[in-house]
Amino acid sequence: MRSFEELVAEAVSADVTGWDFSYLDGRATEERPPWRYVRLLAERLATVGSALDLDTGGGEVLDESPAFPSRMVVTEAYAPNAARARARLGPRGVEVVAGTEDLPDASFDLVTSRHPVDPAWVEIHRVLRPGGRYLGQHVGPASAFELIEHFLGPQPEARRGRDPRGEVADAEAAGLTVTDLRTARLRMEFFDVGAVVWILRACVWWVPDFSVERYEPQLRSLDARMRRGEPVVAHSTRHLLQARR
Repeated sequence: MRSFEELVAEAVSADVTGWDFSYLDGRATEERPPWRYVRLLAERLATVGSALDLDTGGGEVLDESPAFPSRMVVTEAYAPNAARARARLGPRGVEVVAGTEDLPDASFDLVTSRHPVDPAWVEIHRVLRPGGRYLGQHVGPASAFELIEHFLGPQPEARRGRDPRGEVADAEAAGLTVTDLRTARLRMEFFDVGAVVWILRACVWWVPDFSVERYEPQLRSLDARMRRGEPVVAHSTRHLLQARR
């Protein structure tokens, strides 16, 4: 294994825009939820005339679908990601917008989102046509908190966030009918400190004040563990939520 300094320097300089996690290939693993979201997404997109994908990142997940409806729109507010989404999806006829504010009422048969930061249920209800569907894979409560709390210490309040039951209640309060909710707890493993640095740079909300200098002692303790052949283990949580207007 390369030195701590080499691994960290490489991870600090690596690109973290979009939702391309190929940097972690061979350096970290994460179990996939059993419902196979990408397959479900592709199946639904093939059956509708219009769809909206929220918080699309660089469009990497959506681009895996072989066919899009005649009208396909995505939202992405972060400018570097939006530029990547336009480059990736624009040639396939996809419109990229910053948000939903200028989209007409009742204009989409399907709204989708993979890992939305904060589902805007009122807006989702507004842009869906009557009978339209929502399909989303969301991050659940206390996801990756074994790693997060290694840096931040115990986070009892934050552990209660992203409760799927609360999201169901919020969706139904906005006028949607939730038709399906499934949950999963999935094992994550990190095999070198560069992978940890990269994921903390990519997922900035995990440790909001993260820098190598500020958290060097914590990084070195993880590095020592992994050099002994012991991966850093955490668990992500995910839930699949489907709803109908």
